[in-house]
Amino acid sequence: MRPKTIAAAVATAAVLGGAGAALADTMHPELGAKLSGMGEHGIVNLQSKQSKGQICWTFELTTKGITGASIRDKAGMKVAELGMHYTPKGCGAVASATLAMIEKTPGHYVVWVDTKSHPGDLRGTLFAGMAHM
Repeated sequence: MRPKTIAAAVATAAVLGGAGAALADTMHPELGAKLSGMGEHGIVNLQSKQSKGQICWTFELTTKGITGASIRDKAGMKVAELGMHYTPKGCGAVASATLAMIEKTPGHYVVWVDTKSHPGDLRGTLFAGMAHM
């Protein structure tokens, strides 16, 4: 009986280990988006630090009068603020559960950049990996 118990434990561990590896493969801590709108273009790169409940960003934009930036779902609901006021580079607190959802399905989220004249002036859908100009 003992060899059967060991074999069952090994099989269970292999299945659970494979599921954990599959889940890890679907998480994307480095995200990017190509932003465009109102004749302007730019990029943003995000680094999710889920264990710390933090997201860091780096924007490359030529647009003037930027007032803020956020991550929104496809319905336009704000899920994460990228700073209280716009800065081209920084980090901010975001709930770990929210970061997990964004990392798992980045294509379901859009980065909005607001300007003085147009909220959501520049927009771009998130994708796994880094964005380049």
